Amino acid sequence: LKLQFLYLIGLNYPPHPSAPTKMFRQTASKAAPKVGISGMAMYVPPFKVELEEWCGWTGNKWNKVENVVGSSFRVPGVHENAYTMAANAVLRLILEHDIDHDEIGFFGLGTESSTDNSAGAIIVKGMVDAALDKLGKKPLKRNVEVPEFKHACLGGVYALKNACRYASVAGGRKAIIVASDIAEYERGSSGEPTQGAGAVAMLVDQDPQILEVKHALSGSSASYRGPDFRKPVSRHFSDKWAQNTERRSDFPVFSGPYSTTVYTDTTIHSIEDMLQNLGLGANGSGSYFDGLNSIFLHRPYKMMPIQAMSTVYVRGLVRSKDWVKREKLEKLCAAAGVDVAALMKEVDIDTQLNCPYKELQESGTPPVLHKLTGKVAKELRSDEMFLEVLKNKMSLGNDRTCHFGNLYSASLPAWIAAGMEDAAKGVEELAGKDMVAIGYGSGDASEAIPMVVQPGWREASLKTNIASALNNAVVLKQGEYEQIHDTRSASAYPAYTPKNEFYIERLGDRVEPAFQDLGIEYYNYAQSA
Repeated sequence: LKLQFLYLIGLNYPPHPSAPTKMFRQTASKAAPKVGISGMAMYVPPFKVELEEWCGWTGNKWNKVENVVGSSFRVPGVHENAYTMAANAVLRLILEHDIDHDEIGFFGLGTESSTDNSAGAIIVKGMVDAALDKLGKKPLKRNVEVPEFKHACLGGVYALKNACRYASVAGGRKAIIVASDIAEYERGSSGEPTQGAGAVAMLVDQDPQILEVKHALSGSSASYRGPDFRKPVSRHFSDKWAQNTERRSDFPVFSGPYSTTVYTDTTIHSIEDMLQNLGLGANGSGSYFDGLNSIFLHRPYKMMPIQAMSTVYVRGLVRSKDWVKREKLEKLCAAAGVDVAALMKEVDIDTQLNCPYKELQESGTPPVLHKLTGKVAKELRSDEMFLEVLKNKMSLGNDRTCHFGNLYSASLPAWIAAGMEDAAKGVEELAGKDMVAIGYGSGDASEAIPMVVQPGWREASLKTNIASALNNAVVLKQGEYEQIHDTRSASAYPAYTPKNEFYIERLGDRVEPAFQDLGIEYYNYAQSA
């Protein structure tokens, strides 16, 4: 059934002489050292909202929310922010993988939840160094690069790519990167069920244990789309902003349908750019996707990656010259009420030149890209054979990921971590299998990165231990959640004592001629007895 479907949509071509499986692995090994991921660790806050209960509070339909969004999300504690979560994930990574601190030369942070517009990764390093000293271990060395990467939800992926570039030329020194974010939306908005908070840390080095990251062959796409999802500072000074929320918030300015359409468009183009870099061309998705074991995408909610991949598959069908595939396309178009010729014309449109932001500026109305393709893709998503492909290529880590919520820049790293650990608990040997990670950041930009599973993947992946990150849950009741969301006051939270984690100890308030620390967070590490 799977092979029949792959053949129909053009994903079962015969081996291509320039397919990545052999040629590019050989080329990469001669041109540059193999680099990638050797360890992963995760942290999520303890406070949890069950979406089934949330549906009861808000009158939303649980079946729809479960199918489209997921199962639950986490809420940060009053003692937490993006930096404490990042430090928790990094410290777990160091301890679980027994990392030699002297070997680390790059320490990168990807986030869009910074609370300081000056410093970033160095704050996290400072916390980790202090905790290591407290635990009787050596801190990281001083001769370390500490960049922060910001581009909406793509910051973690940019951190990973730059860490790979560093590791490839650093003479054996390694990199640690961490993606950490807090996704929050106003109560009553369409984004409310897609909230979340958490961090994922990764160890990047030469001769990786889990995944080789073929960053030199990755595909990129970037096109300014205006107000699809933004966080302008000026919103905080508007009377229109967050009128029902008492606290300072980081709610985004977002346009749901427009954000979805540009996510799909930009993701498509990064994939096609990757295929060009792999020597397959935009029409070569067949031989590439057929050979993949798993596909991981940026996942703000459960349905969005599925929508994107169904669109990619429809484009593969349109570009196929095979009459059997054309027959399948015609049946899907008929069911969707779409003219085949019109669909083919739409697929050929260059959306970089036909810029939707320009149309938005001129008309004041957000355009919908790939309108006909989307109709056919929706029909495809109910196809039994497509569901089988999703099961085989996008199921690793899926169940756990439904409990993470939206982690912004950590969403894709979290799915990779969950997928590899789930696979490690199974019996299938994945060493040598190809995978792809497709990241996205609003604004917008996307990266599609080919990866290859390494021989030591199972042992290293089992150390991720996501269960330990999830089993500290404190499920919030309706009143607790609403008060926490709207006020973030300490009295709104259930009783909780941090153990083996970082916390904000106090905020500075001094403004003196010779010394100022107004608003600066001071951190500490709570070590259990």
